[in-house]
Amino acid sequence: MKYIDKDTEPSFFTEWKNQDKMYQRGRSNWKRLDSTTKKQLHQALIKEQGAICCYCGTRIRVNESHIEHFRPQKQYPKLKLEYNNLLCSCQFELQKTEPRHCGNAKGSWFDENLTISPLDLSCESCFEYLENGSVQGSNNDEAAKQTIKHLELDINKLRELRQAAIFAALEDIDILDEKMIQEQIAFYSQRNSSVQLIPFCSSIINVLSSLLN
Repeated sequence: MKYIDKDTEPSFFTEWKNQDKMYQRGRSNWKRLDSTTKKQLHQALIKEQGAICCYCGTRIRVNESHIEHFRPQKQYPKLKLEYNNLLCSCQFELQKTEPRHCGNAKGSWFDENLTISPLDLSCESCFEYLENGSVQGSNNDEAAKQTIKHLELDINKLRELRQAAIFAALEDIDILDEKMIQEQIAFYSQRNSSVQLIPFCSSIINVLSSLLN
């Protein structure tokens, strides 16, 4: 999981809410959001996140992702249209044999004490990644364990994707000294010329950082 530093709410979204009579009456209704505004919002969220999933960190695009309500709409109806509750998660239309994970697996599950938020500055430190791509809670963190469980973050599909990304980063590890590892960490912490983060960058950084201990 990568920390997401939320931007100011996009002006087009604020304008839409200012014009929506139900929202102005305190009755948020996500279904009233028109397709054009929703697509703009979707694109803004992807850009804000560096084009990676808010939960697993894989590359996302508009047609391969969905807008995610971190705090579910059913339990938190007043947050349906609040920008700080909106993220972008991978998986839109699933293949028949594709396992659910991230937002699709999370569904309406949410626990204020046991759900790690990508909006929490300390979220990245809650997880520990291994070179084989598996993920676990740091220091046996119960909230991290429950988040991994309910979002299916340690399924084989994601393990394999993370392992490949980590392997690519460690390919020349035998010749890496501490300075080079620090440079690699800095590289994977930055966005590229397209303002995108590298997929699974937080997993890679976590493994690289463990080599310095």
